[in-house]
Amino acid sequence: MPQHSAPRRTWGGAYIFDDAGKRYLDGSGGAAVSCLGHSDPEVIAAIRAQLDVLPYAHTGFFTSDPAESLADRLVSLAPEGIARVYFGSGGSEAVETALKMARQYFVEVGQPERVNFIARRQSYHGNTLGALSAGGNAWRKRPFAPILPQSHHIDPCYPYRLQHEGESPEAYGLRAANLLEEEIQRLGPETVIAFIAEPVVGATMGAVPAAPGYFRRIREICDRHGILLILDEVMCGMGRTGHLFACEVDGIAPDIITVAKGLGAGYQPIGATLCSDRIHEAFVQGSGFFQHGHTYMGHPTAAAAADVVVRKLSEGGLTARAARVGDRLDAALKEAFGQHPNIGDIRGRGMFRGLEIVADRATKAPFDPALGINKKIKAAAFEAGLICYPMGGTIDGQRGDHVLLAPPFILEDAQIAELVDKLSTAFGRTLA
Repeated sequence: MPQHSAPRRTWGGAYIFDDAGKRYLDGSGGAAVSCLGHSDPEVIAAIRAQLDVLPYAHTGFFTSDPAESLADRLVSLAPEGIARVYFGSGGSEAVETALKMARQYFVEVGQPERVNFIARRQSYHGNTLGALSAGGNAWRKRPFAPILPQSHHIDPCYPYRLQHEGESPEAYGLRAANLLEEEIQRLGPETVIAFIAEPVVGATMGAVPAAPGYFRRIREICDRHGILLILDEVMCGMGRTGHLFACEVDGIAPDIITVAKGLGAGYQPIGATLCSDRIHEAFVQGSGFFQHGHTYMGHPTAAAAADVVVRKLSEGGLTARAARVGDRLDAALKEAFGQHPNIGDIRGRGMFRGLEIVADRATKAPFDPALGINKKIKAAAFEAGLICYPMGGTIDGQRGDHVLLAPPFILEDAQIAELVDKLSTAFGRTLA
């Protein structure tokens, strides 16, 4: 039993309080989830109202007004060509749905020989077996490797480590994207279902955006070979990068896109897989249904919460605010750590920022993994009253450390200063 009684409120805006009353600034939104903070009255009111009307009804029998409204809202805001939405309970479910949807599409159109997925090393797409297989993080996959479906991986678009000296960002983006063409040719174009990637890589690498032109070239390659493009925006989507959908910056539209985390902002578990009308019509004209399902898909209470979240992100201006506040956060991080001997790179978009930790700034050499630098930073930050998201294995699943920041979009300037100050304290205790 705890030695201290729990306070009456255990959350408030950008803060969480423990059972002793200590206050923590939520600098990572949990796991890039709490985009609205922890006490939004409109979302809470929507949940309470929906509980009075209909907490749950299985979609095998009923639809619901909140799910219909949320689907319409998402489609109206989604990249061009996206026309349908399939709801689940979180990000792993959303990706699992996307993989099965992509495979069934080719079965429906008479191309069952397409069996291969291509992703990128150092990607993360979820923890269910299919999603874990698609991901490219060796550490997460290692215990389960014997039972995972096969997938194939190319290098990530990782300018800090992989861009050559003297190479322009655009030239690097083209070179990195062309690795997909090489892998498709190796496997045989007629065997490939889809390429899946995060527009801004989150947990495994620490807010790494693609080089300019990278995803436009990826889209061209997929189109040339009739391969589907799946964009995983579970972590980087829903306003996190300063755009409701992160791929807006890249000027492309995927065939399938996944969202979660910020979709429900932590108030209810929910994820969504959005697809083009072309994919939906293949099901309609073929078998007539998508061979998939989960007990809590389209959950009315979760949909009611998410509908308010998305309205606040779009009509309410919080996505635009994430872009503005994100610029101020980026400036504060670069002012405080831009010349730090152990900070090699500061990157990201909007309220999605990463700092790569190095032993030697000049050579970019990482710390010895045995030191557990990321774990020490996490503990020191928590002691200082800051929740952040440090991870190891940034470079190859074993070497490298980074800190991911994904605070609520409601962050104020004083809280940016508090975040930077407490992170500086954590670095001082760990890296000195």
